Amino acid sequence: MGVVRGVILDESVLLAESDDDKTVSLLRPGAESLIQTLVLSRTHSGIAHGVGLPDDKVSVLKKFASLNSLDCFILNDHVSEVMAGWSNADDGSVIIYLISNKKEFLPKLSSYNWLVVVLNVGGESSCHTPNILQIENLEELPLTICHLNKRSIGTNAVTVGYTMKPSRVEDFAKRGAFPLCPTQNGLMFVPLTSKLPLSSQLKDVDIVLHKATDEILSVEDNKITFTQNMQALQRYLDQHQDFCVIDPLSNVYPLLDRLEIQQFLLGLVELNTEGKYLIRGAHFLKVDNFDEFDFATGLAEARLSLPCIVKPKVACGVSDAHKMAIVFRVDDFKNLSVPLPNVIQEYVDHSSTLYKFYVLGEKIFHAVKKSIPNADILRKSSDGDELKPLLFDSLKSMPTADSITSNVSIDLKLVTDAANWLRRRLQLTIFGFDVVIQEGTHDHVIVDVNYLPSFKEVPDDISIPAFWDAIRNKFDSRVPK
Repeated sequence: MGVVRGVILDESVLLAESDDDKTVSLLRPGAESLIQTLVLSRTHSGIAHGVGLPDDKVSVLKKFASLNSLDCFILNDHVSEVMAGWSNADDGSVIIYLISNKKEFLPKLSSYNWLVVVLNVGGESSCHTPNILQIENLEELPLTICHLNKRSIGTNAVTVGYTMKPSRVEDFAKRGAFPLCPTQNGLMFVPLTSKLPLSSQLKDVDIVLHKATDEILSVEDNKITFTQNMQALQRYLDQHQDFCVIDPLSNVYPLLDRLEIQQFLLGLVELNTEGKYLIRGAHFLKVDNFDEFDFATGLAEARLSLPCIVKPKVACGVSDAHKMAIVFRVDDFKNLSVPLPNVIQEYVDHSSTLYKFYVLGEKIFHAVKKSIPNADILRKSSDGDELKPLLFDSLKSMPTADSITSNVSIDLKLVTDAANWLRRRLQLTIFGFDVVIQEGTHDHVIVDVNYLPSFKEVPDDISIPAFWDAIRNKFDSRVPK
């Protein structure tokens, strides 16, 4: 049996019946989620229904198919033009036909040579054919496909279970990052769903990819509270120390705290060589209470001069983690609305040029983006002579210059050395960091480090294979040959 190259969903697994069993009330629970998973995983998908299906039900199916760009066709004794695309291929790949056990339709399907999978509705199976697979929930189908594909391609297959917020899944998947069908290096991606017990899913998964920062509920007194799903994953990982994960939560924790990562970046000093550009973190200062802090002394001791950029100590995962301010006068710190505790960070004049670096395993990529203007331009654009603090959300409304004005070349070898240093010290597989080049000194300053970035500035045909290689190499390094 070959790999699964397509899935046809019978109307009996998509349509929920009302109590009188005559009219459609809604789509079956889980149907929309399953279709989304199939579509985003780039699995050829379609919907089939019988000849006598009432018009109102056909209308529901056609609308659903149209919204998701699926084939929708009548399954009868005559192979239609649409059906030609659903015949079994010469390469041995298979088509799955998913049908409910409540529908008496199985004999007719045998002529198409599809692999029939039965959704067991109601807890009692009416199907007793040994070679027909059965599942209890629609959410089981992606893992079932992975099982079949692994059986087809053998020990080279690796199932990657992923968990992150829906918008991030969509962003990655639309770029082809999460295919169900095996990649060239044998990876298959399946979402970990809250609809099924996590432990049962992880038994069938070889490696977990997570975005832990999507799963933070709160951060109080340096204690992070994750969602129930992430807590369950952490418990499982604690009980199965040899389970492969990208990356262990303990390795991610430093990136959740801006103060901790700034302190960590002080170690970059070991990379610097006399007579060459320096690479470093920004100068910084922690503040717990604006009213009780001696800013004049504190700023001087931390080698900070105005303006400064003020950031919450919590780096991500909570609603106000990206609420920041650029402050021009000492007096304006006291009434600042940036959440406490926070980190006052050096404002580096950098000619409006930001270099975004992405580390995918041992491969390093970068992109150049427009950034915040230099301090003198910000002063000119402030309201009158008051130089009020410039408040912004770095994810939404960060002030950006009209164009890049830097004419200084970045020292790629220096930053590549720093990337490798970060990878070794943080022990992370996939992360990103931002670099600016200080005007005058040409210091290369790392101003931010983040876990599992989107790396969408790098072309997909380059970044996605590197992403897969990073995951595969991580898995291979943990599993004896």
